[in-house]
Amino acid sequence: MNSVFDLNKIFLHSDKISDEGVYRQSLKASWIDTKLGPMIAISDETNLYLLEFADGKGLKRKIERLKRATKAVIIQKSTALIESVALELEFYFDRKIRQFMTPLHFLGSLFQNLVYEELMRIPYGQTRNYKAQASALGKSKAYRAVANANAANQFSIIVPCHRVINSNGALGGYSGGITRKQWLINHERCHV
Repeated sequence: MNSVFDLNKIFLHSDKISDEGVYRQSLKASWIDTKLGPMIAISDETNLYLLEFADGKGLKRKIERLKRATKAVIIQKSTALIESVALELEFYFDRKIRQFMTPLHFLGSLFQNLVYEELMRIPYGQTRNYKAQASALGKSKAYRAVANANAANQFSIIVPCHRVINSNGALGGYSGGITRKQWLINHERCHV
């Protein structure tokens, strides 16, 4: 698979691990092809740790943060959970589901995790601005902190930060790119 970066430089291969005991755990990483381009998923057997577009802004930084936070070795290999996420994404793009059931392992701070919970409350097909998202958290002046938390979101599409836009109606940022953000918003609006 062609990508902006080479997985071989970031992850180990299962046949090259001799001292896995040094790590607290091992996570698996695999590609998922979607209608919007390849994504990378990282999981263990029970939780998803990351789902990002392969060319997404800040992907390497998010992977390094994940490795530090979990003290895990990341092996290039799929899991049943990654296969399940791939199927859910296919259903999402085919408009068969609106909500994901994949168990997630959040790495954020308490504030970031509250932001992510609030993101998942934004109804499918709707958008909200950063200030409204901050107000929903009871912190109406913290819209910049909310925007920063959204940027650190490790679960593209599943934790729908694409549903948050600027107060003036402009799209704002998205780690997967503005074109994808607009596509996702339109995709969901056409399905309500």
